[in-house]
Amino acid sequence: MSKVGLVYDPIYLEHDTGEHVENAGRLQAVMAHLAKTGLMEHLFLIKPRPATVAEVALVHDEQYIAHIAEVAQKGGGWLDPDTVLSARSYEVALYAAGGVIRATEAVMDGEADSAFALVRPPGHHATFNRAMGFCIFNNVAIAARYALPRYGLERVAIIDFDVHHGNATNDTFSADPRVLYVSTHQYPFYPGTGTVAETGTGEGKGTKVNIPMPAGCGDAEYLAIFAEIVIPVVRRFQPRFIFVSAGYDAHWSDTIGMMEVSTAGYARMAAIIKSLASELCDGRLVFSLEGGYNPTALASSIQATLEVLAGKADGEVSAEEASGQAVFNIAPLIESLKTTHNLP
Repeated sequence: MSKVGLVYDPIYLEHDTGEHVENAGRLQAVMAHLAKTGLMEHLFLIKPRPATVAEVALVHDEQYIAHIAEVAQKGGGWLDPDTVLSARSYEVALYAAGGVIRATEAVMDGEADSAFALVRPPGHHATFNRAMGFCIFNNVAIAARYALPRYGLERVAIIDFDVHHGNATNDTFSADPRVLYVSTHQYPFYPGTGTVAETGTGEGKGTKVNIPMPAGCGDAEYLAIFAEIVIPVVRRFQPRFIFVSAGYDAHWSDTIGMMEVSTAGYARMAAIIKSLASELCDGRLVFSLEGGYNPTALASSIQATLEVLAGKADGEVSAEEASGQAVFNIAPLIESLKTTHNLP
């Protein structure tokens, strides 16, 4: 079996959001489920460290970082209508960003074959100078910016299957040709970005692949998109490392979105991504938790993902198997994406 690292620490429970949908109970449910199923015995626990201010500043404005620290020091408060801080949230957010960095280090340094960062708060909506959508610091973007020079990586890919478009990750790397960003997301939906036409700017033009999917899409539609768009664009880019912004809020039982993905569907997507990492970058792969707000669905979907990574479930899914029979007619979307990104 593959050696899979799991980044987790009880400090992630100290970001106290009260009755907010993004709360500590999410991670408690996952950890309890992994223990109950015995899967924890097959994982390598990676202790996170706090990211330094300099590391966070690879993506965020230093004045913004100082503002987050100040609000937390004063006891917390609402940063926008969706995003709240408690007294320890700044410290926890540093550990979230640092947790994804440690996952990256563990994979690059040979401690683990792949890793899953079970962290919070999530990150893919956090912009250069603004908290958004439950996110404080952009954990995956920080880790990618850290890894590129640290390990001399020419190219990295970020695959984001959260139900929401990762607007901040897209914008962070918009002009950076070293970073392929691929996002499947419900559209129109929060935050209102992520059209097919958003392909990057300047030297990064063509390296941002946004896949806006209609509400109601399930396994067949997602797997058709993976087969027809995600696999070929990632293969063409030839990344040396793959990050995954792993949001499980497109699950059929998660009421924050209106998608119909099943736990088995997430396992199949994980298998495709694992296969791409094995083919293109010596298996170097890090998943980082973003959304997912039904505790039961979140726990079972992360279990399914980890079983694929560990080799306890089938890690080989061909493009033919992934295509499936879509309920929605997404052929026009696929053709539009192929035309936009010059795919056969």
